[in-house]
Amino acid sequence: MTTRRRNALDGARITLCVGMLVSGLAGGSAHAAEPNGKPVDGARIANADAEPGNWLSYGRTYSEQRYSPLARINDKNAGSLGLAWFADLDTNRAQEATPLIVDGVIYISTAWSLVKAYDARSGRLIWAYDPQVHRELGLNACCDVGNRGVAAWNHKIFVGAYDGRLIALDAATGTPVWSTLTVDTSKPYTITQAPRVIKGRVIIGNSGGEYGTRGYISAYDAETGKLAWRFFTVPGDPSKPFENEAMARAAKTWSGEWWKLGGGGPVWDAISFDPLLNLVYFGVGNGVQWSRAARSAGTGDNLYLSSIVALNADTGEYVWHYQATPGEEWDFDAVQQLVLADLKVGGKIRHVLMQANKNGFFYVLDRKSGALISAKPIVPVTWASGVDVKSGRPIENKDARYSETGKPVDVKPGPLGAHNWQPMAFSPDTGLVYIPAQQVPITYIPLPKLPVAPLGWNLNVALASIPAQDQGFLLAWDPVHQQEAWRVAYRGPWNGGVVTTRGNIVAQGDAAGNFNVYRADTGEKLWSMFAQSGIIAAPSTFEVGGEQYLAVLSGWGGSYALSGGKAAAMSGNLRNVSRLLVFKLGGTAVLPPLEPRVLVINPPPEPADATSIAHGEPLYDQYCSACHGEHAVGGGVVPDLRASNFLAMDFFYNIVLDGALKDAGMAAFKSALSRDDATAIRNFIIHRANQDGKNAPTAP
Repeated sequence: MTTRRRNALDGARITLCVGMLVSGLAGGSAHAAEPNGKPVDGARIANADAEPGNWLSYGRTYSEQRYSPLARINDKNAGSLGLAWFADLDTNRAQEATPLIVDGVIYISTAWSLVKAYDARSGRLIWAYDPQVHRELGLNACCDVGNRGVAAWNHKIFVGAYDGRLIALDAATGTPVWSTLTVDTSKPYTITQAPRVIKGRVIIGNSGGEYGTRGYISAYDAETGKLAWRFFTVPGDPSKPFENEAMARAAKTWSGEWWKLGGGGPVWDAISFDPLLNLVYFGVGNGVQWSRAARSAGTGDNLYLSSIVALNADTGEYVWHYQATPGEEWDFDAVQQLVLADLKVGGKIRHVLMQANKNGFFYVLDRKSGALISAKPIVPVTWASGVDVKSGRPIENKDARYSETGKPVDVKPGPLGAHNWQPMAFSPDTGLVYIPAQQVPITYIPLPKLPVAPLGWNLNVALASIPAQDQGFLLAWDPVHQQEAWRVAYRGPWNGGVVTTRGNIVAQGDAAGNFNVYRADTGEKLWSMFAQSGIIAAPSTFEVGGEQYLAVLSGWGGSYALSGGKAAAMSGNLRNVSRLLVFKLGGTAVLPPLEPRVLVINPPPEPADATSIAHGEPLYDQYCSACHGEHAVGGGVVPDLRASNFLAMDFFYNIVLDGALKDAGMAAFKSALSRDDATAIRNFIIHRANQDGKNAPTAP
């Protein structure tokens, strides 16, 4: 598959940087790094509102509301926002992290799990750390090599590295304190998730649901890196003892020989914590394969796929679960953000957990018991007509189960979801949830059960996009009455995460490359700036020296940008310019002008072998489309193969089969493809390039 990961401790590199490494700085003195102040601990995070100038955890608080009490930037003055400073990043892939701010220092992670610390006022780079992830492991990324952020605890910064390591860094210097390998390196596990630290333990999951893994979530001692507990999300081999009663119960909902390919169920994003109930909440992803007929002989709910699960924070023991999509086969992960809040429902205060799920429904659950309070669609939904509140189960449209009907079916929403990983925000002031919502329908085409692919996805279903129907918008949702309050439409889907504040503002970047600020109560646009690159990350806000700032990462990427092809090219601006952008009232910094860019498609002549082209198309879909785009149309992240000069060279085989460009992220496929297979893929790409002609859109 790839050159397998080396030992967790090999090859780490630290770069200590001095001087100003960013452009457009307004100046300012350095501030003390976090270790010279109070250590971050559970008390500080639980009482984050007492120090609103910081952003101490991924969602600011354990409740993951992404609401800040700061109000110096507000609906009256947001029109005078400007760029305070920016820092160019050295990894032009998906930038997905939420900046942490601890006592005047900004901590971010970037693509390939690099970590950087900046002076929050001036932008001076304090230190940078490179975990030396081997780039050929990018093959294991269904959804790009982004990293969603770091965690802070007791003078340490924690990052989950893409290759499965959990690394603790000294917050003042970036020097590694400890590193532990959290995965089996013989399996295609990865980590893109931001860790959380709860009661002195670092909580982390992993990715790899499409590739042949068994999902789990783990807790590690923050001081030593020692494993404290682990909870698997799907049962293992039933001929062996199950780890606990939860796994024994789950096994009764599976059929066939699911464990041979792992089962799936990765925990790759959402984690929340209720200190009073001592419960950790997390979402579980999809199964391997997507088709239930291939995965579980066509039957069973397949617990705990596509579920929200609550565990005892001390022991990792199962407490409750709610399965949003039983027997899931549409890639409806339940890993979207889990927001904890107190809502007045039916005349009384309810302690709730809220999620805008991929499957199109907005769920409100009792966070003590997991009981369903309400569920309503936030977008048009065709796979189900609703959710039965009494049973908690969806009312399915049986025609949507392609693995049972054997017929293609158009489904809304598609696998990108009505809401993906981009974080939403909840304002206790307005009572509204602000969701980066979208509609990206897909045609699911059933396939006969296929042999396990040694590389790439194992979906056992073909997909065809319906780009004319793609939509993206910022949705303000009333979770009590389960209805829309307002929306702002964007050029297309795959827009950024959200932050809201007491200043009655909502801030969000979009796929077309703008950073926008709206009134939280009405959706009126107050200010916008072109950031030169699609923004998919979520902003944070902080205060230093009496001045409030907004911070966000720019950098186009992720699953839609990689695999969306022509549709993604229409939604975004076909350019990745990776930066940390920091805004304030009256900011005057200016971004450098963009160089014009034109995609030149000048392919070799159309291949004469139609049979080879036909053979190459499904091979391209299986092995290439996840990164290089549907129908060989690039989405602006990795090279568009239609424009590749290597199509006319035998060096194409050195790249595809031998890994000649593995250091750039292109792994060797010789274990999965023959030379004839590679020729067929090349012929298909040449065919597509000739179909599209010699001209392509110019990036803005």
